Amino acid sequence: MQNLVSLQLSAQDLTDFDAALATLRRLTANMRALPANTRRDLNKMGEKSEYFCRQTLNVLAANPQILPSTLDLAEAQRDMLAVEQLRPRLQQLEQMVEKLDDTVLALGSDVINCALEGYALLRVTGKSEGLKAARRELSARWSKGPARGVGGGAGAAEPLSPAGARNNLK
Repeated sequence: MQNLVSLQLSAQDLTDFDAALATLRRLTANMRALPANTRRDLNKMGEKSEYFCRQTLNVLAANPQILPSTLDLAEAQRDMLAVEQLRPRLQQLEQMVEKLDDTVLALGSDVINCALEGYALLRVTGKSEGLKAARRELSARWSKGPARGVGGGAGAAEPLSPAGARNNLK
């Protein structure tokens, strides 16, 4: 049996997790979520352009006489500082989210592998244990046609075996 992850969260763990999420929601309340088309159309400051931006802001700060009143250098400097402050935190959050996502994926895989093994056992030994209705209901997961309930019905698709359906799980 597969067991990629074994995890038990206590009530206190979940309370702490929820408190941390509430804190993050509060801290990100003033941050923006951009529509996809806006994200696509924005100029982006990547690694290569960051040096250019820093140097340009430094030159502008050293030469305020050339700045028109429409160019808010102080705002750009605050934005650069916020980028510097947020970037390492974003990287940490991305790593945590990836780890959380992988853990949920692994847990789900553990569960479905156990269920598949159990279903295979039901197909073999469940005939003599009064589990015919349960087997029929579970077999609907593997049918190629419309879902069928207990009782099946004429013309219902024959269920696939779980082993043959492992690649079709969604």
